[in-house]
Amino acid sequence: MGIRQLSVFVENKKGSLHDITDTLAKAGIDLRSMCIADTSDYGIVRIIADDPEKAKAALAEEGHIANIRIVTAFAVPDSPGGLAQVLSLLEAKGVNIEYLYALVTSCPDKAYAVMRTDDRDRAEEILAANGIELLEEKDI
Repeated sequence: MGIRQLSVFVENKKGSLHDITDTLAKAGIDLRSMCIADTSDYGIVRIIADDPEKAKAALAEEGHIANIRIVTAFAVPDSPGGLAQVLSLLEAKGVNIEYLYALVTSCPDKAYAVMRTDDRDRAEEILAANGIELLEEKDI
């Protein structure tokens, strides 16, 4: 299943994030989620957008290096322990989570998350078998 995530490599300097978001805004791209991981010299901005291909093209036109990866998005009950349940299932089966971040939702009873694992197909199989709702791009 999976959803497309845009990963943008940026220098860790003043104005870099604004440049990316401004470029996407001018291209008419709607952002659904954003996560930033950084080091002292550079960062990776991970974005879930309504049109990842158009977003990648717009960023490339402005000289940004970006790629698209397929990641897993899922929903859990918005209550204490909802995320812990998912992590427990994956840990028990030996699936490593490389990164995870929240996804904005308007559902008051659900919490959405995006993750990249060392084995996406297996992770999604485990979640589906345990009643965890997997999301598609149309759900976001």
